[in-house]
Amino acid sequence: MFFSTKDTGPVADAVKLHWVDTRLPVSLRPYARLARWERPIGWWLLLFPCWWSAALAAIAGGNGWPNPWHLVLFLIGAVAMRGAGCTYNDIVDVEIDAKVARTRSRPIPAGQVTRFQAKVFMLLQCLVGLAVLLQFNAFTVLLGIASLLAVAIYPFMKRFTNWPQLFLGFAFSWGAFMGWAAEFGSLSWAPVFLYVGGICWTIGYDTIYAHQDKEDDALVGVKSTARLFGDRTKPALIALYALASGLFAAAAMLADAGPAAFIGILAGVVHLGWQIVVLDIDDGDQCLKLFRSNKIYGWILFAGFVADAFIAWL
Repeated sequence: MFFSTKDTGPVADAVKLHWVDTRLPVSLRPYARLARWERPIGWWLLLFPCWWSAALAAIAGGNGWPNPWHLVLFLIGAVAMRGAGCTYNDIVDVEIDAKVARTRSRPIPAGQVTRFQAKVFMLLQCLVGLAVLLQFNAFTVLLGIASLLAVAIYPFMKRFTNWPQLFLGFAFSWGAFMGWAAEFGSLSWAPVFLYVGGICWTIGYDTIYAHQDKEDDALVGVKSTARLFGDRTKPALIALYALASGLFAAAAMLADAGPAAFIGILAGVVHLGWQIVVLDIDDGDQCLKLFRSNKIYGWILFAGFVADAFIAWL
């Protein structure tokens, strides 16, 4: 039977009392947990590069705001493909997840769903993502398909390199290309700089996230930048976030952005600096809160880009 009837409770790091765990029918809860619906920060982090790119494209194209239809499509696509990616990750990592305190409560190692059920659910989410992708021009469709390579290899990187966060950045920052391509049917240097900046940002925030698991990761042999940087995490974050901010500024300049965009980037620097100052790498709960705070950072940059497009249009 496809629908699960077993519910062993919420995943350890889920948002407490989320509607997934309180209102959704019991049979559907494991699938919602596979897709991380009760942890929405993931799809926000996947979505923001798309929205930033769409906003920069609006600036470059002289439009007053990003294409609203594109923003909606990116939102639906981000939820679907983040869910599909997480389901794929859980299928690949089930043996590791069963050995780590924070992840052993995930649906597959907890016995809430089988691998076959998870694979079927992953396929359904991919079909939703494909339906969204096909709404764009042919160049954007091909670009979206190309992103699957980064998605496919990411779960395996923690076994071979200290830089799995780099490969997560390759996948999660891909939207920096998509928003621009959806508007123009091509790419230029602005989305390239936005993409590389997004990779640096991703390495930074996911390093903070990975500090939750560093002891268990060491025991099971999982590699991460959290383990690599160790006590040098704060200097590493300064370098990564500074580079990300500089690259975002370069992308804005290449898109012919005005002052509002750079004010947004500067406000974002303040937020990232706050993360670094207050970070305690040995406090797992705080690491999770700081990781989630990157949703605020995403909104700051997006607001600056949208404001700039609107001001220039007036």
